Amino acid sequence: MIKAGIIGATGYAGGELVRLLLGHKEVEIVWYGSRSYVDEKYAHVYRNMFDIVDATCLDDNLQELARQVDVIFTATPQGYLASILTEEILSQVKIIDLSADYRIKDVATYEKWYGITHKSPQFIEEAVYGLCEINRDKMQGVRLVANPGCYTTCSILTTYPFVKEGLIDHHTLIVDAKSGTSGAGRGAKVQNLFCEVNENMKAYGVATHRHTPEIEEQLGYACGEDVTISFTPHLVPMNRGILVTAYASLKKVAYPDGHVDYPTEDMLLDVYHKYYDKEYFVRVLEAGMTPETKWVEGSNFVDVCLKVDPRTHRVILMGALDNLVKGAAGQAVQNMNLLFGFKEQEGLELVPMFP
Repeated sequence: MIKAGIIGATGYAGGELVRLLLGHKEVEIVWYGSRSYVDEKYAHVYRNMFDIVDATCLDDNLQELARQVDVIFTATPQGYLASILTEEILSQVKIIDLSADYRIKDVATYEKWYGITHKSPQFIEEAVYGLCEINRDKMQGVRLVANPGCYTTCSILTTYPFVKEGLIDHHTLIVDAKSGTSGAGRGAKVQNLFCEVNENMKAYGVATHRHTPEIEEQLGYACGEDVTISFTPHLVPMNRGILVTAYASLKKVAYPDGHVDYPTEDMLLDVYHKYYDKEYFVRVLEAGMTPETKWVEGSNFVDVCLKVDPRTHRVILMGALDNLVKGAAGQAVQNMNLLFGFKEQEGLELVPMFP
């Protein structure tokens, strides 16, 4: 058994980490960290944990926590971990950070999009971007994992194979994304009140959303050149879920008989299968099916599929995931499993909930 501590255990992502780790055969949670609820019973904050968790919320003393556990999950606001992380702490424990502090390799880009000064840029280079399906081979001996964002996970996994294979013109890539309200966190905000969200749908962060450079950077690694996308997120009145619909112009390819033309839908589906057939958590849907958030809710699965528009020679790439599981806590547990040599699916073989 390894010991785990969670900083931010009373936020939505932190609460989901607790739920998942309680079902993990190899982990014991010994620190439920929460600045807002210090000395309160965890089960009083989350009543679903009544008679399951008897622990009291502790503070966010990372130095003390590092001496007690093998892995720390930081489900905290941007800038928090970067402001307190030291070499002494990292020399004692592995950290999986659910914020954006170490996701973006270029410090100037991070500071521009997040509007804060990075306090520990010396650790950025060693941090591994924890999108397991792409960076699994980089996880050996890692001390610091930058857990990807929810929009980014869905957007990258939906588009990555085609950017990597050069089958789309990435200069034309447009990503339209929808998120449930839990993606905004548990803090009280007027724009997230029931009357503001119910029976309403809106775009936000138009041309300015912080996940944009994260998507661009990872897709840039895929094709070996700078990628610039148009990314527009929307808030929809549901608790959980991310739905991505991405559009891009197709490039012509050479067929076996020598003629050059646009790839067919079957050819593109074969590319999805090439990349994801061995990935337990990525499900390539059958032709004609479209991903839906309700079919991944409560699970670590990502559903992807596509449709070719022969009239415009564009491909429509679609993906869906649960923003709190594969988009946050589930991915963090998946990363932990890789770091400690556990079965990658341990604690995550969750059948999606319905209804």
